[in-house]
Amino acid sequence: MPFSQNDGHKYQTIVRDVNRLYLGYVFKAFKPQTEYKGTMNHLAHEKSPYLLQHKNNPVDWFPWGQEVFGKAQKENKPIFLSIGYSTCHWYHVMEHESFEDAEVASLLNQFFINIKVDREERPDIDHVYMSVCQAMTGTGGWPLTVLMTPDQKLFFAGTYFPKVGRHGRTGLMELLPRIHHLWITQGAEVEKSAKGIVEFLKKEKLETKDINESTLLSSMTHLKEHYDSEFPGFGEAPKFPTPHNLLFLMRSAQRFKDPQVMEMVMSTLKSMRSGGIYDQVGNGFHRYSVDREWKVPHFEKMLYDQALLAYAYTEAYQISKEQIFSQTVHDIFKYVLRDLLAPEGAFYSAEDADSEGEEGKFYVWSYEELTSILNKEELEDLKPLFSLSPNGNFIDMGEPSPYNIFHTQNIEHASASWKGIKQKLFEKRLQRVRPHRDEKILTDWNGLMIAALAKAAQSCEANAETYLQAAEKAYAFIIKNMFQDGSILHRYCQKEAAIEGFADDYAALLWASLELYWATFDSKYIAEAQRWSQLLIEKFWDQKSGGFFFTPKDGEALITRKKEVYDGATPSANGLALWNLARLAKLTANDDLEKKSSEIAKSFSSVIHEFPVAHNMSLIGLDFLLGPTTELVVVTPTATSMSRKELRLFTEKFQPHHIPRQTTAGDLNSSENTFLKNLKSLDGKTTYYVCQNYQCKAPTTDIGELQKQGFI
Repeated sequence: MPFSQNDGHKYQTIVRDVNRLYLGYVFKAFKPQTEYKGTMNHLAHEKSPYLLQHKNNPVDWFPWGQEVFGKAQKENKPIFLSIGYSTCHWYHVMEHESFEDAEVASLLNQFFINIKVDREERPDIDHVYMSVCQAMTGTGGWPLTVLMTPDQKLFFAGTYFPKVGRHGRTGLMELLPRIHHLWITQGAEVEKSAKGIVEFLKKEKLETKDINESTLLSSMTHLKEHYDSEFPGFGEAPKFPTPHNLLFLMRSAQRFKDPQVMEMVMSTLKSMRSGGIYDQVGNGFHRYSVDREWKVPHFEKMLYDQALLAYAYTEAYQISKEQIFSQTVHDIFKYVLRDLLAPEGAFYSAEDADSEGEEGKFYVWSYEELTSILNKEELEDLKPLFSLSPNGNFIDMGEPSPYNIFHTQNIEHASASWKGIKQKLFEKRLQRVRPHRDEKILTDWNGLMIAALAKAAQSCEANAETYLQAAEKAYAFIIKNMFQDGSILHRYCQKEAAIEGFADDYAALLWASLELYWATFDSKYIAEAQRWSQLLIEKFWDQKSGGFFFTPKDGEALITRKKEVYDGATPSANGLALWNLARLAKLTANDDLEKKSSEIAKSFSSVIHEFPVAHNMSLIGLDFLLGPTTELVVVTPTATSMSRKELRLFTEKFQPHHIPRQTTAGDLNSSENTFLKNLKSLDGKTTYYVCQNYQCKAPTTDIGELQKQGFI
C-alpha cells in the first residue's frame, strides 16, 4: 500500500532512537584496512548487467539469497543492501567514489554482509524497501541504501551517500562505523525498531471510500493547478513526462468537455518534443528534464518511457490529426527498433546516461565541433532554432556549460534542410563511444512496448505493418522463451530466462494482448488476454481484501507481501489490471471480469481518495468503468471479408470508451456467450451492431450509417 504523510511521521517516530544514536555517536578512531585480496566478489556468475558491473569491486558483494542471510545470522552482522540499476548516473558516482574505494570496502567487509540487487530484475525487493525509505525520509531514489538485520528487517535507509560527508550529507566513512558501534552496543534497540517498522508495514487500510466521477475531477483539477503555462508541462524542476498522467487527462478532458485541459496536454507533448529531453539528433526520449524548461535532460533512455510516450503521442494524433504527433511516434520507434531491438525480436531495457565517465558526453556538442561538421550556411540555419552558442547553451549543476544541447521552443519551425543536417550530425555521433546498453529483456517493459507498437498500428497508416510485425515478433519471443510451466518469468538475459513473474508482467501482457487484438482483430489475442487475466487472478488476487499482490502466492517470501497501486515511472499493476480487465470484460461480455475490476477500485478506494493524482492509471480504469461504454460488433460472413485497412476504421479515432470486436458468423454461433450468439450476419453481408450494456440497436449493413452516428 502507498504511504501517507501521517504514515511517514509514524515511521519517523519508530526509528527516532536509532537515528539519534547513529547520528549522535562520534567514532573516535578507526583505521580501515586498505589491502584488497582477490579479483572478483560473489557477483561474478550473475546475469544482471548491473550486478556484473560490480563484480570487480573490492566490496565483497553477494547476490540476494537465503545463503547470504544465513551467513549474516551466523556472523551476527547487519546487512548493507544496495539497490540500483545499470543505467543510473548516481549509481556510477557512488560506485566510483565508494564501492571502488579500498577504505570504504574495508569498512563494509569487516562490519557488514553486503548485498547488491538490480531493482529492474527484482522489483519486489525494491518496492518493499523503497516504500519504507520514502516513509522514513520523505524521499527516495537510486541507488537505494538499506541497513537491515540478518532476517531482512530494515532499520535505516537512504539513497546516495558520498565517501566523506559534505554539504550536510553524511558520508559512508562516518556512517558505517556509527552503525557498527550501534549494532554491537545497542543491538536490542535496533532489533526492536526494525520489528516495529515491519509490523507497521504489514498493517493494511481496510476502510473504503466512495470514488466516482468527482475523484476524476479532483485529479484533473490538481493537474490543472500545477500546469506550467510558460514551459508547458506539470510541476517544477525536475520535470518528468509521466505519460500516464497525460493519458488520464485526455480522457478527463473528453468526459468533462474541457478544451483547456486538452490544450494543456497537446502543448506539453509539443514542448517535450521540442526540448532537450528529446534526442533531436538520434530520436527517443531521455528520462526527465532537470530544469522546468525541458532543456537539460537526465540523459538515460528507458524502454518504458519510449513505450508510454509513444502511446500518449498516438492518442494525441488520434484526437488532433496533427503531424507533429504522428511524426514523433515514428521517430520514437525509429530509435527503439534501431538501438533497443534484440536480435531475437524483443527489446532491451535501457541506455546509460554516461559514457567515458561523463553524463551526457555522447549527446552534447562543442561549438568548435559543430563548425567542423557543418558548413557556414547550415550552422547559421541552426543557430537561432537551437540557440547554439560558442559559449554553450545550458546550465550544468548551476554552472554554465561550454557545450550545446539541441533544444528549441518549437521543432515544427525547423527548416526543410534540418533533416539532412540531422543525418550528418547523427553519423558523426556514431563515431563516439556509446553509452552502456542494458541488454536484459524484461517481460513487463516489453509488454508496454508491444502495446504501444500495436496501438500505433491501429491508428497510424504509415508504417503500420512494420510496427505490427515488430509487436507480434516481440510477443512471440516472450511466449516462447519466458512462459514456462504455466507461469511467466520476469527476466531474460544471456539466453537465460529466470525470476518468477510479478503482477506487472501479467498486467502488461494483458494490455499488450488487447492492443494486438485491436491491431489485427485476430481472436487468438482475445484468448491470450483471457489467459493472462486468469493467471493474474489465480496467482496474485488477495482473497481477503481484494486487489492484486505484487508477488505470486507461491513466490519468495519477503518481510511483507505488498500490493502496488501508486503510479511511479511506470503504471502500477493494479491500475493496469483495473483498466484492462474492464476492457476485456466488455470485449467478451464477461460480467465476472467487470466485477473483478470494480473490486480493485473498491479495495484501493481509500488511498485513491486520499491522493487521486498519484493513481491516474487506476483512474483511467475508473473512467472506463463509469462509462458509458459502447460495444461495436462487426459480424462478417467470412474471416477475410474486411481488410486490415478497413478494420482500422474502428480504431483510428480517439474513442476510449468504445470496444470494437470483429468476428465471423460461424465463430459467434459457436460462442459460449449468450449475448454474442444472438448476433448474426444479415443477408450474407457484413453487419454492424452498436450496443451499450449488451443491449443492441437495430443492426445495419451500411457502414456509412456508423460514420453518421460518430461510431467510426
